[in-house]
Amino acid sequence: MPFARFAGVDTILGPEMRSTGEVMGWDRSFALAFLKAQMGAGTNLPAEGRVFLSVKDTDKTAALATAARDLVAMGFEIVATRGTATWLAEANVACEIVNKVYEGRPNIVDRLKNGDLALVFNTTEGTQAINDSRDIRAVALYDKIPYFTTAAASIAAVQAMQARLVGEIGVRTLQG
Repeated sequence: MPFARFAGVDTILGPEMRSTGEVMGWDRSFALAFLKAQMGAGTNLPAEGRVFLSVKDTDKTAALATAARDLVAMGFEIVATRGTATWLAEANVACEIVNKVYEGRPNIVDRLKNGDLALVFNTTEGTQAINDSRDIRAVALYDKIPYFTTAAASIAAVQAMQARLVGEIGVRTLQG
């Protein structure tokens, strides 16, 4: 992740950072292009493990529920905060509930520090939620755990992980 170059930086993306980048992925499909872009930026999407999912209410969409089901179909286990777990249960997605930091221990930061999680999807809204997730972002960055802060990027990451299973990662020229 490019953030690893700057000690103490918070990885939550503001509008100006969502529109800039260091690399470009190029392929016939968006999913493989996104995968290549992540690889080029130094983000290694996992092939197995547990995924932490905590999303704001406006991101609790059918598309994100489908992405969560796709993760389970690929063999991943889902770990979620209570509100997200309730939404996932309504969408027929099995998950394990984990405490938020202020809800006591063990909590999500403990799970990250223990190496229990391979991927983080955490969308937040409002100052309090952003502050509450700062420790999560810091640990994920330090331990090089891929971390996505928007629903669109989370869905794209799942699509990229699926594409990696069935597609060959090749080289293409910009002209062809």
